Amino acid sequence: MLKIGLTGGIASGKSLVASRLRELGAILVDADLLAREVVEPGTPGLARVVEAFGPGILDSDGRLDRPKLGAIVFHDPSQREVLNGIIHPLVREAAAAIVSAAGPGDIVVQDIPLLVETGQGSNFHLVVVVDAPEPVRVQRMVDFRAMTPDDARARIAAQATREERNAAADVVLVNDGDREELLAKVEALWTDRLLPFARNLSQGTRAERHVGPVMTPYNSDWSRQADRLAARIAVAAPQQILAVDHVGSTSVPGLAAKDVIDLQVAVADLEAADLMANQLAAAGFPAIPGVNRDTPKPARPDPAEWQKRFHANADPGRPVNLHVRVAGSPGWRYALLFRDWLRSEPSATALYEAHKRTLAATFAGESGTAAYADAKEPWFTDVAWPLMDEWAKRTGWLPPSYLSSAEGKRGQ
Repeated sequence: MLKIGLTGGIASGKSLVASRLRELGAILVDADLLAREVVEPGTPGLARVVEAFGPGILDSDGRLDRPKLGAIVFHDPSQREVLNGIIHPLVREAAAAIVSAAGPGDIVVQDIPLLVETGQGSNFHLVVVVDAPEPVRVQRMVDFRAMTPDDARARIAAQATREERNAAADVVLVNDGDREELLAKVEALWTDRLLPFARNLSQGTRAERHVGPVMTPYNSDWSRQADRLAARIAVAAPQQILAVDHVGSTSVPGLAAKDVIDLQVAVADLEAADLMANQLAAAGFPAIPGVNRDTPKPARPDPAEWQKRFHANADPGRPVNLHVRVAGSPGWRYALLFRDWLRSEPSATALYEAHKRTLAATFAGESGTAAYADAKEPWFTDVAWPLMDEWAKRTGWLPPSYLSSAEGKRGQ
């Protein structure tokens, strides 16, 4: 199943988005609704809230008086933390029960107001944030919730900042216009991204790529995107994965590149790589048969040493190449050294970009990137390898120090 985390600040329009996604066919898990259900009269949740905040937060019918409780927690971060510590685990347990009942081809949308604050982003294939400027949100709360401007701003201040929320987002739906504009964005997201993503997941296939080698100016958001992807991958198979590193052209600040994120997953051995193949596929990265080694370099010419596994994105909205390599292997070392050499040597970055632009122009009419990649390969051996090897010796470069942990996971 495709799991979507939906969030947004108060008065952003998140509820409208959730409602439309449900109408389109998603299974909606509403955290706000569950948060109410877990503190209904007679529940263990309500008993714990009363124990923490006293019987004064109950109304005359013995139900939770939300305005009274809100007046306490929204102005006192420590009290809010106590409340969250009671409610959030109960909500997650209830949500998990709904998700477990969904089918393999379903799209499950979990509407979680505090998704960012509670660090749940890596649990989802995508995080969708509904965003609106603060003045717009304040005015909505004044107009439709009878709040004063000060109360509205206090509610906003009690949540993650707009910048924090958007930094956690794979998709940002900006809601600064009218209702129909927002609904049109939701429907486009559903049709163009969520439906094909869910289909690819259920079939275990990668998203189609029909774009040739188009060079894109460096995008500072590539690093943040890579971090989000790496976090999802790391939790997909924690017993096998030693590390997930951003490599390739998009990992080098200032370097123009194809808009494809390359990630390297380090494992103890290829047995571990094969054991976690299904877990990576479920996380949105199916294995690609037939791509099982890198091109050997002169210092280590044995092809057997350059074996790897290769996965790619099921998400049509974010191309990803996922290289699974044994920690300490020549291919693993080359990817990290190449990245660090380019990051440290502006002349190397310029040399590589010029070569890529020449080849991109040569293969501009292609519908894919296979011919471009094949033509680029000799450069890595004939030009890059001698230069980066000399740089490594001159600077004393060493790969990451997590190699020792590979022994503990080898053969697990």
